[in-house]
Amino acid sequence: MALLKCNNCGEEFTGIPHNYRCKKCGGLLEYSYDYDKLKSSRFVGAFSFWRFRPLLPEVRKIVSLGEGGTPLHRARRLAKSMGLSNIYFKDETRNPTNSFRDRCASLLVSNALDLNYKGVVCATNGNMGASLAAYCAKAGLPCHVVVPKNVDMGKMAQMFVYDALIEEYGEIVDDALKRAEEIAKEIGWYQGSVELNPLAIESLKTIAFEVFEQLGVPDWFIVSLGSGGTLYGVWKGFNELKEMGWIDSLPKMVGVQAEGCAPIVNAYMQNLAEPVPALKPSTHALAILVRNPSYGSLALEAIRKSGGIAVSVSDEEIFLAERDLAKLEGVFAEPASAATYAALKKLVNQRIIGEDEKVACLITGSGLKATDVLQALTKKRKTTIMGLDLSTKEKILRILSDGDTYGYDLWRRLGKVMTRAAVYQHLNKLSERGLVTEYMQNGKRLFKITGRGKRVLEAIDELRLLF
Repeated sequence: MALLKCNNCGEEFTGIPHNYRCKKCGGLLEYSYDYDKLKSSRFVGAFSFWRFRPLLPEVRKIVSLGEGGTPLHRARRLAKSMGLSNIYFKDETRNPTNSFRDRCASLLVSNALDLNYKGVVCATNGNMGASLAAYCAKAGLPCHVVVPKNVDMGKMAQMFVYDALIEEYGEIVDDALKRAEEIAKEIGWYQGSVELNPLAIESLKTIAFEVFEQLGVPDWFIVSLGSGGTLYGVWKGFNELKEMGWIDSLPKMVGVQAEGCAPIVNAYMQNLAEPVPALKPSTHALAILVRNPSYGSLALEAIRKSGGIAVSVSDEEIFLAERDLAKLEGVFAEPASAATYAALKKLVNQRIIGEDEKVACLITGSGLKATDVLQALTKKRKTTIMGLDLSTKEKILRILSDGDTYGYDLWRRLGKVMTRAAVYQHLNKLSERGLVTEYMQNGKRLFKITGRGKRVLEAIDELRLLF
């Protein structure tokens, strides 16, 4: 039987409490088992999530869409490009709604049915909302999803089509979590937020079980960090295998965050036990945009105990990694997932990871969910030598190189993505630099590219030939 145990004071609870924190000290609760009794257990049945039922809390009414059993790709081309031998990608995009959160949704919705709840509520920055909406639809339960202001539209589309009730609240998922707690208490629905339900960790540890069966124990396991729960869940899975005597060694855990939102990495660098909340968190990898990670201290503990490391990567490094994963290995990962490969490249360059070591990178979700990235890729937006996006000023110069025109027409041909006043501000800057000139014709103010402006465009084209 599984017991809930406080990570802080060790207090034990039987059954399923309605709170994810210890009533005695406020610490996070975690499921614990009698591992001596489980030593003789064996994983039986098809290679899927529910194969690991003996190491999960008791479930009677299973809700499944075929989650788990995802492939572990050996990345030979990427490995060769870095001078390595053994790189593997655990591809969670193969789950029913294309993300690792389907593992969580299957277990949590099953538990909600067992406990006779009438609905499920969760806060999410995308993947968990899509997963819960799908599994609630399968189970016939209503699903209330609280999302922050910025969510990948591909994930929002999934929530809509699965008929979830969607409520926007706050700027980031930290804000949405507060609202989800209020709703659960107010209407008595099941709490499906992964940060607020200890069953989420239990579901994520099955990733470690699968990698063990597919590969054994890797030397390094690289995971992107939002709340920190995923890394901790994987670490717990490997530790349980060791407790049962199935393995002798543990992987070094690597936690990855975006430079613009790195509370766990910053705490690791400063040798602190608690995350350093990001004051102004910002990254295009929205799935890991978390200001104050609830499992941050446990993730830090796992990284240090394993002899691993925490590392941050820039958004530019993430997008380059996303492109390389797709181009060289056929894996289209969302930005948060591609961050694991971006971190691997950085650690190899720093000679922290050796050429013969086995490395597993977790790919949590599909790039098809991150439509802002899709848009950038389909438009083939280039970068200049300074690493900046194709600028509005360059676009204006290219339009004017096809013929003189006026401000309204420029605004229209730029896609109406900014105010007309902003277009005129760009024109004024270009005029100050001698790249455009203006004149009046039939009462209209027309703009014309100068010879200098044409030479600038030619120079940009020449530079692009080098990259």
